[in-house]
Amino acid sequence: MDKLYYSIGEVAEMLGEPQSVLRFWETAFDEVHPVKNKRGVRSYTEHDIGILQRIRHLTRDCGYTLDGARDQLRMRPLDDPKQEIINRLTDVRRFLVDLKEQL
Repeated sequence: MDKLYYSIGEVAEMLGEPQSVLRFWETAFDEVHPVKNKRGVRSYTEHDIGILQRIRHLTRDCGYTLDGARDQLRMRPLDDPKQEIINRLTDVRRFLVDLKEQL
């Protein structure tokens, strides 16, 4: 990641989730708050993307409910070194799955 802000479309593609899911998570989790311009267009920072990656991991990979994912986010902040490793491994897994589909 090398930009300061990412559009909802870019973030949705990174995470492999529909834009509607990102908008829903924004309402369901207090930790997600992208910057919005006057027209309401969302811009996500790398911090926002990290939180969304964690939410995706907790709900999709670990099977947590939304309440359970909220509890996990509160118990272990994003800057936890273990979470950084989980995020990187999740990215590698997603890359390998995409690569496998292309073969």
